[in-house]
Amino acid sequence: MARMEDGTTVDGMFWGKLNVVHDGDTHKMEFSGTRIINSEEIDPELLIDSRIIQRMADASKPPTARCHLSILAPKQQYCDVFLQFSPLWKMSLAMPPAEAVGEDKVKWFVRVHPGGALEHFESLMNTTALYYEAVPDPSMLDPIEFIAPRNSFAMSYQDFIPHLMRVLDQLGLSLHARTNFINNSMSAFAAHKYIAYRFMTPSKLAAAIDISVTAEGCVFTRMFLMFRGVSEDEMALFADAGEKEANQYNWREKINWSELSKDPTCFRVLETSVLELA
Repeated sequence: MARMEDGTTVDGMFWGKLNVVHDGDTHKMEFSGTRIINSEEIDPELLIDSRIIQRMADASKPPTARCHLSILAPKQQYCDVFLQFSPLWKMSLAMPPAEAVGEDKVKWFVRVHPGGALEHFESLMNTTALYYEAVPDPSMLDPIEFIAPRNSFAMSYQDFIPHLMRVLDQLGLSLHARTNFINNSMSAFAAHKYIAYRFMTPSKLAAAIDISVTAEGCVFTRMFLMFRGVSEDEMALFADAGEKEANQYNWREKINWSELSKDPTCFRVLETSVLELA
């Protein structure tokens, strides 16, 4: 039971926010909200903290692949970059904006500079990478099936970050690129005590999202990291697929890495992507 400033006595069940202040000589309580009618019919368990509601909303968001596409050219030149999505994948965001050129197909027209800068004429933007997000059909995703001991590796979060840094080094990423790759997903990684992961093969990537460029002799390097959090109990299933085994795995062969990806005389396309499955 409480008393209003005008002396009115109020009781019952309320939904809202109570702000309690004890600051020096200031002691007050401020409530903003509404009184619940027929409160005896309301199950108290239905009154959920707003932070829980936000976490539920975050958990309900569909898995989204976040992709960065960089281009390194031996000389300044113009080119079109095309993405062709399978019916099971949809682009949800692109920056600079991509132009739709067909069913499930988009393109960017850019001028590429040797240092990696890209000029996108339609948006008048200069950037170092084309960014897009792609959402897979939820019906085809089974996290336990896609990331399992037979095709993935698992370890603690503390071990995963330095391990991933070493793997990306083996795959030819610069220190700056490795740092950005990890930092861009750090909050997602840090949400899990244990992490299982794998990199996808180029053939499976092309079947989902194919990339083509109007440039001769193009060298493609696509690094698509798929990961999920695993429980302590599930870690037992990865007893033979842990950090030790991951360190011995040939990731260069897995993604068809080529020495030409480091050749400055070649027209090179580097794509780095991350998809968390929950």
